[in-house]
Amino acid sequence: MLPQGRGRIARGRPMEGVSRVVSVAAASLNQWSLDFTGNASRIEQSIAEARAVGARYRVGGELEVCGYGCEDHFFEPDTFTHSWEVLAALCERGCFSSDMLIDIGMPVMHRGASYNARVLIVQNKIQLIRPKMWLADDGNYRESRWFRAWPSDRGTESFLLPACVQSSAFEQDSVPIGNAILQLKDCALAIETCEELFVPQPPHVQYGLHGVDLISNGSGSHHSLRKLSQRLDLITSATKRIGGAYIYANLIGCDGGRLYYDGCNLVVINGHVLAQGEQFSVERECFITVAHIDLAEVERYRSGVVSRGAQAALLSAQQPIPRINVCTADGALLALGNIARAGDTTSVSFLRQAERVSRPLKKIRLYLPEEEIALGPACWLWDYLRRSNMRGFLLPLSGGADSAATATLVASMCSLVFAAIEKGHLGVLHDLRRLVRKTATLPPNQDKRTIEERQAMEEWVPRSPQEIAEELFVTVYLGSENMSSTETRNRARRLSQQIGAFHLDLNIWPGVEALLQVFASAFPAAGAPKFKVHGGSHEENQALQNIQARIRMVVAYLLAQLTPWARGQTGTLLVLGSANVDEALRGYLTKYDCSSADINPIGGISKTDLKAFLRWASTKRLERDSGALRTGVLGGGLGLTELVQILEAPPTAELEPITATYTQTDEIDMGMTYEELSMYGKLRKIMHSGPVSMYFQLLRDWAPSSISPRMIAEKVKFFFRMYGINRHKMTTLTPSYHAESYSPDDNRFDLRQFLYNPGWTWQFARIDLAAKALEEEHDQSQAERQKKSE
Repeated sequence: MLPQGRGRIARGRPMEGVSRVVSVAAASLNQWSLDFTGNASRIEQSIAEARAVGARYRVGGELEVCGYGCEDHFFEPDTFTHSWEVLAALCERGCFSSDMLIDIGMPVMHRGASYNARVLIVQNKIQLIRPKMWLADDGNYRESRWFRAWPSDRGTESFLLPACVQSSAFEQDSVPIGNAILQLKDCALAIETCEELFVPQPPHVQYGLHGVDLISNGSGSHHSLRKLSQRLDLITSATKRIGGAYIYANLIGCDGGRLYYDGCNLVVINGHVLAQGEQFSVERECFITVAHIDLAEVERYRSGVVSRGAQAALLSAQQPIPRINVCTADGALLALGNIARAGDTTSVSFLRQAERVSRPLKKIRLYLPEEEIALGPACWLWDYLRRSNMRGFLLPLSGGADSAATATLVASMCSLVFAAIEKGHLGVLHDLRRLVRKTATLPPNQDKRTIEERQAMEEWVPRSPQEIAEELFVTVYLGSENMSSTETRNRARRLSQQIGAFHLDLNIWPGVEALLQVFASAFPAAGAPKFKVHGGSHEENQALQNIQARIRMVVAYLLAQLTPWARGQTGTLLVLGSANVDEALRGYLTKYDCSSADINPIGGISKTDLKAFLRWASTKRLERDSGALRTGVLGGGLGLTELVQILEAPPTAELEPITATYTQTDEIDMGMTYEELSMYGKLRKIMHSGPVSMYFQLLRDWAPSSISPRMIAEKVKFFFRMYGINRHKMTTLTPSYHAESYSPDDNRFDLRQFLYNPGWTWQFARIDLAAKALEEEHDQSQAERQKKSE
């Protein structure tokens, strides 16, 4: 007979009578690179909040002490010194004095080499420095520029602590550094860092086979559309294969660059998600995701996977990983939780333990791509605005889809800010009052407002998102005589009104005429340049278009500086751009025109996704139980119904005169559709296709098709010719929110030359040869069929 409480157990289900519950907290912090004071404060807050909910292990994001985006500041010894100073200051404030194990991300220099590391601390004692073993070097990441990878088989060494730490409450001279497992009284813990989850042979496989119960990952993973599903799949599949609990903590917010780290902490056990954190938010700078994990479930799950046990027996003997005992001040092994057995009156109540255990979530929060666009760039805009301390935004609003999308993102930001204020988040209200100068910024003897006026302003609370937009957002329609239509002017005005922005309607043509007079004084005999519809040359036509576009940029910056002054306000506005990723790839923009701005929230988003986003934003929020399709997490859009007419209108730059027989449109100007551009972009960047590879891939993708091999060849050559001619424009591209994995951003993401031979003679010759051979083969086949039919 089996003892009471034991027997055959279904895989992954709790065993009756045994419970090993540990409480863990994953911290998402909105850090700011090199803001050591603010970063330290947010880390301290997260530790306090984790302790308040009873967590025994707290893990934060990657490089959270200094900020992930320090980039070449990692070459500066000061960055490492200040990080240690922050750790010492947190120790002196009592952050590490309890028996909660704290896992912090920071840079460490060991024997002259820099490492991206985790520092694990309990009761004022550093237990281990765990350097990152696999670095991220693709896409936006250049970690091996600043850090070295720690070899996985190097084991541990002794690390001499800096003087500032030795003299603090730590009272240590040296600590272990390297790849090791932390052995606690009731479990074993191992660490991964961000990229190590994504590599083909991730460390968690070895850790799991070595019997590690808990694996944590402090991450600095940025938002890209549809990326969360990949993270979720990797973590759930990892814990399904090896068993165990996985605690994923990611940074959240804009830390000073183009990326938005999208949080979404996860706690997963045996393939089941127990807890999920916020992915997008303006409400706070510190988010704690808590889960109570019964590690007995891990043991039972693994016992039912016979093949795992066989591999574990072999691996443990062949590739041992050092273990470090984590002890309390009295020398006993630290316990992260409590063991409870039914009928054992000396332990914590078994029933109370069972009640605390987190159960798998019934539904995982996965946003629609349209919702991701509405939330990610909007949160990025808010972080950028409040940290730059500017007065608000100015946007040239043309009445077309792209500038409408940028305006809609500002509207989304205002809605998020208003919702946070309604929920009682006073920090958001304080930031808003500071930005719109509702707080006291001058000493009383210099402030000319009456006491009543000051009090009314300092007690200001917005009553709607539109009231926030009226304070923060200025739109301007920059029309041009005979080029701009009444339809676009009205669409821009109506959308701005629906958002609540302060709107201006200006004519830039007098500025164009003034500059043409300057040109005429230089070349009086040349005559006045003409548009092509009036008989002008290509050069004349381009110059007349570009001068309008560039004047719009100059006027936009003038208005950004002086509009607040003209309205009796103080401060300066940030200029927003609205060129999408496809137009940048094609080079369909004027260098130093309205695409040149302070920041561009849609610069990393495709036209296809933007149109879907605008369609979503034009709808109203629906009831959760309405049964409507694709309502997503938010349950519907922003209710900006004016977007419908903008979506239906053909895209146009409105830089050439409108006649009875001619209206300028984008796709005709570009010589390709936006759908084709998106396909070219994905093949070029994601699939790493040059001209010849792209040609053969499109032959497969577009077959069977009425498009001949020769026509496909011409399309590919035209794209690469335009790409080569216009690549130089990417060097001055406005910093944009990163969202698409085929972005042509020359600054960080898509590193290539900017002076090309646009003839691509070798590559195009091979395309022509292939097209000729295919057509000859086709003609021969047709002739043979014809002959047989006769």
